[in-house]
This record gives sequence, C-alpha cells and structure tokens, in this order.
Amino acid sequence: MSQPTPPANTEDEAVQVRPGPRTMRAFYQVLANTAVANVTSSYLWWALTFWAYLETRSVLATAIIGGSYMLLVAVLGVVFGALVDHMKKKAVMVLSSVVTLSTYLIAGALYLAFPESVLINWGGPWFWVFAGVILIGGVVENLRNIALSTTVTLLVPSDRRDRANGLVGAVQGIAFMVTSVFSGLSVGLLGMGATVVIAIVATAVALTHLLFVPIPERGVVHVEGEAPKGFGFKEVIPAVMIVPGLLALILFSTFNNLVGGVFMALMDPYGLELFSVEIWGVILGITSVGFIIGGGLVAKFGLGKNPVRTMLLVNVGIAILGMTFAIREVWWLYAVGILVFMCLMPIAEASEQTIVQRVVPFEKQGRVFGFAASVESAAAPISAFLIGPLAQFWLIPFMDSQAGQDSLGWLLGPGEARGIALAFVGASAVLLVVVLLAFASKPYRQLSEAYATAPPSLHTDGEERADAASGAPATVSPVVSPGVTPGS
Repeated sequence: MSQPTPPANTEDEAVQVRPGPRTMRAFYQVLANTAVANVTSSYLWWALTFWAYLETRSVLATAIIGGSYMLLVAVLGVVFGALVDHMKKKAVMVLSSVVTLSTYLIAGALYLAFPESVLINWGGPWFWVFAGVILIGGVVENLRNIALSTTVTLLVPSDRRDRANGLVGAVQGIAFMVTSVFSGLSVGLLGMGATVVIAIVATAVALTHLLFVPIPERGVVHVEGEAPKGFGFKEVIPAVMIVPGLLALILFSTFNNLVGGVFMALMDPYGLELFSVEIWGVILGITSVGFIIGGGLVAKFGLGKNPVRTMLLVNVGIAILGMTFAIREVWWLYAVGILVFMCLMPIAEASEQTIVQRVVPFEKQGRVFGFAASVESAAAPISAFLIGPLAQFWLIPFMDSQAGQDSLGWLLGPGEARGIALAFVGASAVLLVVVLLAFASKPYRQLSEAYATAPPSLHTDGEERADAASGAPATVSPVVSPGVTPGS
C-alpha cells in the first residue's frame, strides 16, 4: 500500500508553478480563448456604435456612448483589479464571461420586446437602456483583460514577457480586424437584431471552452499581513508609490487618454462621412492589420532595454500622425493614417504592461493594473463628453462657415468634416508638447532606472518568496473559487 502524500509545507505551497513549456501551452490556450471573447464583445460594441450613428446621425450620441464606456472602466478598474488579486485567474475569467453573456441576453430580450423605432429614439429611455446593457457587457470584458495581464506574469518566463505582451497585442489586432469588418457588414446587411443573436451564441461558445482551459495556479498569492481586504484606492497607492516614476507613467498615460477620448468620439463619425458603413467596416478591418504588425514586431524583437523610452517614442509618432492623417479630406490619407496608428498602439500598450510586470510584485499586479485602468480611463470620457458637444455645436459649424475656411482652410482644406479634422490636429499638437516634456522629466529617469535594476523575476519563477521591502514571507491562501476545481 502506498503511503499517503504528506501535505505540502507553506513554503512549497507559496511557490507558484515555475514558468516553462507546460505553462506556455496554458498561456497560449488562455490567449486564444480571450481572443474569442474579445472578438465577440468588440463585434457587438462596434455594431452598436455604427447602428447608433447611422440611425441618429448624432455625433453627440456616439460621444456619450463612448464616453460612458470609458467612464465605467474608470469607475470599476480598481474593483476589477482587487477581484483579480482576490481570486484565481480562471475564476475571474469565467465570472467575466458569465456577466457578459447575461447582459447580451438582456439586450436580445429588449430587442424582441420593443420595435426598433422605439429603441433607436435616442431622446427616449429605451435607447439608453439597450445601449447600456451592451455597454456593461463590454466593460466587464476588461476584468478578463486585467486577469490576462497578470496571467502573463504567472505563466511566461520573465525574459519572454515583452514578447508575450506583443502576442497579446497581435491577437487583439486580429480581433479588431475581424470585428470591424463583420460589425459593419452585420449592421448593414443583417441588422442589429441578428447581430445581438450572433454575439450571444459566440459568448456562450467562448464560456464553454474556457471551462476546459487549464491555468496552473495553486492558490491566491499575497504577502502575509497584506492580503487585499478591500476594493478602495488605499489598497493600491502603496504598491504604486513604492516604485519611483510609476505614478508618473500612469499619469502620462492618463493624459494620453485625454487625447484618446477625442479620437474615440470622432474617429467613427469622420470615417462614416467618407465611407458607407459597410466600406468603413472593411477599411477598419484592413487597417487593423497594423495591430498584428505592431504586436508581431514586439513578439519578434521585444521592446529594447528601456520600454519606458520606447513608449514615449511611440507617443511622439502618434502625436505627429494625429496632426496629419485628417489634414485633407482624402480617404486614402485617413486609411493609411489609421494603419500606422494601429501599428503603434500595441507597442505602447506592451511597453506599459511589461514595465508593470517587471517592477510590481505578482501578488499586487491586479490592483496596479486595475488602478492604472481606472485612472487612465477616467480621462477619455472627460474629453469624449467635451469634444462631442464642442464638435457638434462649434467646430463643425465654424469650419463649414466662410470665416472658418478663410482662417484655417489653408491648413485643413475644404470638405464636409473639417471641424472633426480640427479637433484631431489640436489634440495631437498638445500631446506632442507633453511627450517632449516627459522625456526631460525626473520621473522618466527614475522609472527607467527602476526597470533596469529590478530583479528579472518577481515571485513567479519558483524563487524564495519574500517581500523586498518588508521582509515578510509570502503566503498562499488555499482559496478555491466557486466553479473552479483545485489545481485547474
């Protein structure tokens, strides 16, 4: 008779599975499943935006929808991050899929319950209820994305994380390419009702597959005496402030999202002025190859010795691009500009992800990623809510007037959407100035040094678990999340 296996001691339980070939296979499965989930939520989100603008022809309506999305991401980011640190990563992803599926089912029920003429009346309540439940389903998808960021740290060896983040960007690009094409075609050819049904079915398939995806995580890791007990900012600030320059990085990304809110609110209306909804969806699909190119470049070559510098250089490129890609109302100029923009975005995102994964201990990364999502996302709705009315009631009428053409026609040329182009140019010029100032700042030098001197692995490669600052040994709470078997 075999002897019973003795229980593992605390030290052994605390050590997560050492990243290697087995964990990399798990990472690829998680990445593929997340791609399916992201495709579905993006597909319905884009479709909602296209449908709302085409039916209402209101820049203000699309700005409110986009701004509300970012506002919810901002409000819930810290809560999402705390959930990721409280729970096993697979349980977090399952929870995200269940909530998303539930909201899409509610949206389908609303579409069946009311005539489309009622739902599309953006002055009435049911338009906002219908858009709101779809919006919530998309927002909850960010819970899965925060979990994915920490899963990279858990499953991928430290010297390959920048490339893994590049793969994440490439997969997101594939999702964007697929959804932008099919969203436009779906709304144009099938209608919003059929689009909601497709999203429900795809979400259910992704959830079913996720239940069989293994994530080798033995427990919920935290530093002894510092287990997350709440969902407020006080649980996050110490983890951010202990790394010199990290708060400045988050604040810079926050400002960057102020400019991003302008693009979020106005990019689709500008594109729909140049193209039909079907062609605009195809254009977005083709240009989103840029996400794959940018993510592929990171996966192949990494981010260099200093991802902080890489991120700022990328933002210089984004600023220059934003000042030029709509400077004339020419379809190919806009399309090429979007292609380049999409090449740059995964590089910037991978840079920030890699920095946090390097300088923040694994057991605190969920909260830090959630805090970053909250603070950074809070900026976009501000600018989106401001730029929508500003463009609708001032910039567009001004550039349509003779006075606008006389004063700025030399810069922006003639056309139907010169007011939107003016918003792009002004926001991007401000971004360029801020990036150049960031290069000369002390936090830039501090964070660069913190990244260079951080240990190559933080609590994930089977090393002795100890918090460098407090000396407290790390422990792993034997928490088994509902619906997830131990060791899954």
